[in-house]
Amino acid sequence: MKEANTTVRREILAGLTTFVSMAYILFVNPQVLGDAGMDKGAVFTATALSAILGSLLMAILANYPIAIAPGLGDNAFFTYSVVLAMGIPWQTAMAGVFISSILFLLLSVVKLREIVINSIPHDLKLAIAAGIGIFIAFVGLKGGGLIVASKSTLVAMGSFTVPTTWLTIFGLIVTGVLMARKVPGSIFIGMVLTTILGLITGLIKLPTHIISTIPSMKPTFGVGIAHLGDISQPQLWAVVLIFLLVAFFDTAGTLIGLAEQAGFMKDNKMPRIGQALMADSISMLGGSVMGTTPTAAYVESSAGIAIGGRTGLTSLVVGVLFALSMFFSPLLTVVTSNVTAPVLIIVGILMAQSMKQIHWEKFEIAMPAFLTIVGMPLTYNISYGIAFGFLAYPLTMIAAGRRKEINPIMYILFFVFIGLIYIINILPS
Repeated sequence: MKEANTTVRREILAGLTTFVSMAYILFVNPQVLGDAGMDKGAVFTATALSAILGSLLMAILANYPIAIAPGLGDNAFFTYSVVLAMGIPWQTAMAGVFISSILFLLLSVVKLREIVINSIPHDLKLAIAAGIGIFIAFVGLKGGGLIVASKSTLVAMGSFTVPTTWLTIFGLIVTGVLMARKVPGSIFIGMVLTTILGLITGLIKLPTHIISTIPSMKPTFGVGIAHLGDISQPQLWAVVLIFLLVAFFDTAGTLIGLAEQAGFMKDNKMPRIGQALMADSISMLGGSVMGTTPTAAYVESSAGIAIGGRTGLTSLVVGVLFALSMFFSPLLTVVTSNVTAPVLIIVGILMAQSMKQIHWEKFEIAMPAFLTIVGMPLTYNISYGIAFGFLAYPLTMIAAGRRKEINPIMYILFFVFIGLIYIINILPS
């Protein structure tokens, strides 16, 4: 901590902030996977345990303030594309998740993931960080009710007659003022004040009880392994490939973005990235056995980084809090989307600052960087944003006569992303 210029108090506060920002996954993941026919109670426990495993491994192996938990994009693809659209039983789909987890771990052991990440140009890494920032700000604006869907204009201003929207506005103003005045722990204080206001006004309901028993994982534990024999159709292997590639680049992009925000990058490389990727891989495998979709590094970790989290103690605190949450889950209901929305917006502002370092004056850099940044919020998918940038980069660099500056791996990724986009778009049909 001394080398990282931080303190125990700051790391604990950062861990608390990150945990509160991502605690929603404990309730959202069971909801989404429940639509696929899975037992919600079992998924709740599997979600918490996989988050504990991933966050503790990130703390011990990599010493980074980055939390890990089941990813939202992967669980949505699992339920709505694979199970519901393709008609594949969730048990068989979970077997696909298990196989992709094994392949994921092997890629990390041979350090292929590390090699790929180090081959990404610095400008694209900056664009990924900025794109993630704008993406999570968009998520915050949507979750807080400040913007809503519109058939005519795609998005529109939310209604100010909705009381909970004003709760988001209050949190955004208070947190913004505290940040401007450089008050330590501004983001966490803003969340606490917003929660208190919600409880006082009745916009947030008090929990009916405090302690609850931990649901059993029996309905989901080991189901993927038991149904490995179901993986025989080419279509199911395509599902395995998609899980593998999406998880690969979601986590890679998030790690790069968070490392840029925290100032960890050295000579365009992220120190100890191999250990960070190994933590992610092991937790993904563990989650597939327990009964949840692939885990990923969480962009909400940027909230803890923003208030000073710089070491593994931050993610260690997150892991401990996830363990406690298994007993005190009713208390987490007071942290609504209107409480976390201001955090995501503020953090999005902080992460977007990396755009100033991109070489915008060079069009061969500006085009792929821009497509990466806007692709994430406009497609509501981090992987798509990365794909747009990676597809454009080789083309613009070659056109500019800078072919020799392109890392050979970027050519490979060019064709990989073409295949990924093709499979994702034709698979549901």
